[in-house]
Amino acid sequence: MVDVLSLEPSDLEKFLERYRANPPSFPLEMSLADNLVEVLRKANEFVPSEAGSILLDDPRSKRQDRERNTLTFLAAFGDSAAAIIGRTIPSDSGIAGHVYQTGHAYFTSDPVNDRLFNAELDRETAYRTQSLIGIPIRIGLEVCGVLELLNRRGGVDYDTRDRDLLEIFADYISIAIQNVLDGKLAYEYAKRDNLTGLYNDRFLHSALESTIGACRAAGSDLALLFLDLDYFKHVNDTHGHLAGSQVLREVGHLLRGSIRDPGAVVARYGGDEFVIAVPGAGRAAAVQLAEQLRLAVRTAVFCRLPGEIQTTPLHLAGLTCSIGIATMHHSIPAGVDLATTKSLLLRSSDSAMYRAKESGRDRISEAPEGKILDLSSARSLTPPKGA
Repeated sequence: MVDVLSLEPSDLEKFLERYRANPPSFPLEMSLADNLVEVLRKANEFVPSEAGSILLDDPRSKRQDRERNTLTFLAAFGDSAAAIIGRTIPSDSGIAGHVYQTGHAYFTSDPVNDRLFNAELDRETAYRTQSLIGIPIRIGLEVCGVLELLNRRGGVDYDTRDRDLLEIFADYISIAIQNVLDGKLAYEYAKRDNLTGLYNDRFLHSALESTIGACRAAGSDLALLFLDLDYFKHVNDTHGHLAGSQVLREVGHLLRGSIRDPGAVVARYGGDEFVIAVPGAGRAAAVQLAEQLRLAVRTAVFCRLPGEIQTTPLHLAGLTCSIGIATMHHSIPAGVDLATTKSLLLRSSDSAMYRAKESGRDRISEAPEGKILDLSSARSLTPPKGA
């Protein structure tokens, strides 16, 4: 059986930053690396060749002008496979570029004298391409890559029958990518709050425990901020629940824009409550961030423009929030297990938030130095059933 190499799954991830042509009808998570390897292996069984590869464009840098895009070798087999995996070529270069640009299959039995053939890779890898076939890979109607086989075995050249067979395999590659996209989309929907787009409380509990474990392993601190909007019921009572929902959506947007740390977990806990976990942040950084968020909410004008929910501008100003802060090194006793640490961080920051409200609102409050709280007296902050 032929050995097919592929990029590592983490490296393949960036090639999934694209949208399906049609909305998914069901979720299905699959491994893109495993699928590309298997499809390429099967394509070689039906059209035996010395070498082959799958190239895709990078959706993160994809341009309308297709000639300015690049193609990356994601999976390959043959003598030069290890040398080309991860290699990027211009999308207007060689036969692969021609197939990508035109969306039409192309094969040749005399690449050396073919005006489209680019011999640069052959020179770099000391390989000799004697025949070649390239097939476009599509997602929906858009070409996103190329399936390429080199040097047909059996003493024959590539022909129209080979082209037809490989177009079937190109369809399988498209399905594999779309299935992974569906799985990723379903996973994103499952962990996101529908209204704000932030993480939901169910995902927060699992992500927070993982983050605590990672911070402990690295010997770093972790800050947890519990933010609650002040007198938010007045917005609903005065302007209606559509306005309230629009405000919550805009608060979510404000939090996403204010927190730059890529490792931070920003979640809507429920109602008008939000939780922000920032790995590596100690007390000083947590206080600075909390004050930044407090001022951002206080100075924001909500429903300033027609929104998706509240379509009439209201120009709501003067909304405030109260924020409680707890940090792992300061607020949590030593020797506490992972699950208890998570619960104590949530409860300590929640209790601090209530102290901020009781002392006048529109302010921040820190949890006291670590001690075991009376968990029975605190309000329930356990994850929802099924989490």
